[in-house]
Amino acid sequence: MKLRPSVLTLLMLFVGLATCFASNPNLGTWKLNEAKSKLAPGMPKNLTVVYEAAGDKVKVTIDGVDGKGNATHNEWTGKFDGKDYPVTGDASSDTRSLKQVDERTNDLTVKKNGKVTMSGKIVVSADGKSRTVTVSGTDAAGKKVTSTAVYDKQ
Repeated sequence: MKLRPSVLTLLMLFVGLATCFASNPNLGTWKLNEAKSKLAPGMPKNLTVVYEAAGDKVKVTIDGVDGKGNATHNEWTGKFDGKDYPVTGDASSDTRSLKQVDERTNDLTVKKNGKVTMSGKIVVSADGKSRTVTVSGTDAAGKKVTSTAVYDKQ
């Protein structure tokens, strides 16, 4: 008889998580719109960014090209809680953190060996069809850079 309340509790938990992620405007596949972007010369281009639910976290998969045009692929799984979570596949960073500011805005911090190399803001448009990522920091040569990338939802 105790099985029924446990099953109902688990069911409600999964429904709650699904509802939470379903309302997250970041989830989905985003493709770089180079015509609307203002990318710093020599900076990597994240051509496709995929946000997907991964349990109680979000998995972000990024495919693009580096400053020399070589293909890149990296992944990050974490929460939008401002804590550092590890990155795999990115030579220029080892952790990233995302902190939710409001429903459509997140602050981004990128670190290498504990040192902040990039920080910025991710904003999803009110209609949910585009997102703008504005970052500033230092490139691999130690030069200050600022970049704005605009993505279209696929």
